[in-house]
Amino acid sequence: MSGGTTLRLESADPPPWLLRPPAVLAAGVARVLTRLPPARLRRVLAFASRGAGPANEAQALRARNAVVYVSLACAGPRCLQRSVAVALLCRLGGTWPQWCTGVVTEPFGAHAWVAVDGEPVGEDDAHVGAFHVIMSVPPRR
Repeated sequence: MSGGTTLRLESADPPPWLLRPPAVLAAGVARVLTRLPPARLRRVLAFASRGAGPANEAQALRARNAVVYVSLACAGPRCLQRSVAVALLCRLGGTWPQWCTGVVTEPFGAHAWVAVDGEPVGEDDAHVGAFHVIMSVPPRR
């Protein structure tokens, strides 16, 4: 990187050993899925959410911590991959958070995250609050 630009990586506590392989799997599958067109990605995630109960904040935060710990991409600027990986890892445990993508217009920006009961998990609430949700896959209740 040039011009003094630095890459900010999130830090994460080491997850339990048994959670690491599924987190690696979720991050890898998420990397592939994020290459899909947005509408198809939403359909795939909606299909994946079937049969899962709603995730609580602790479950979603645990999954987020695990994918950030095992994947530099998820710890860095790839919010779409991170959010998909978190949702998939929760699904492997039988739950589903709300998966969201949104935009701001001034200046233009896009972001993806997971939420529980409408509240972003592991995100700066003030930052995410500025985004208008344009696509979401909520848990089925």
